[in-house]
Amino acid sequence: MSAPQRVRHVHTADGPTSSDHPSDHPISHPATFTTPEGLAWLASATPYPRSTLALWEARPTAPVVVPCGVAYDVVSVPAVFGRVMLDRLWGEGPGTGPVAARRGRLLLFAAPGTAQRLPSLLEWEEWSPAVPLPLCHGAGDAVTVPPLVTDPDAAAGSHLGSRWLVAPDTRHPWLPGAEALLWAGVRAARAAVHISIFPRPDQGAKVYDVSRRR
Repeated sequence: MSAPQRVRHVHTADGPTSSDHPSDHPISHPATFTTPEGLAWLASATPYPRSTLALWEARPTAPVVVPCGVAYDVVSVPAVFGRVMLDRLWGEGPGTGPVAARRGRLLLFAAPGTAQRLPSLLEWEEWSPAVPLPLCHGAGDAVTVPPLVTDPDAAAGSHLGSRWLVAPDTRHPWLPGAEALLWAGVRAARAAVHISIFPRPDQGAKVYDVSRRR
């Protein structure tokens, strides 16, 4: 697989330079339209890739169902929370693989095995019920992703629209693993809510902030 794209931060005595600005980095301009190479990768997870591609080409505006656990897993999060995760992954972390928006959720394509490993990491992190729990789709699961051709009005309208935020555009995309998604999720949780599992300080008890334990 190709190496992940990383945002390069340059600092001077006066602080970050203009190279820290998102517009200066290729990862800030992900493909939003699928390419033949990206579709070939997407279809590679199906039992009959060529037949799948032929079906998609015959119905380019229909949603696409793909199996997980072969070429990729998929991690689903609520759209608002997912946007914060993407900000962390693109701005401070290793970036992302393909990402789709569908019915109020973001679908992050991840390395195979992520769906099996991420839940145990979340449990170890003592993930709070106050923070949205990611849904992991791996072997035996399938997800519906945006069609090859989307309605421009739907793509630009409601957050419930189905569209690619980062479209598949290569046969060998880099995919984040469980650790990268956990890292982004913890930082998104810190931004979303202050989590405490003990009484407030004014009650004379120690406060343990779960979101900052690592």
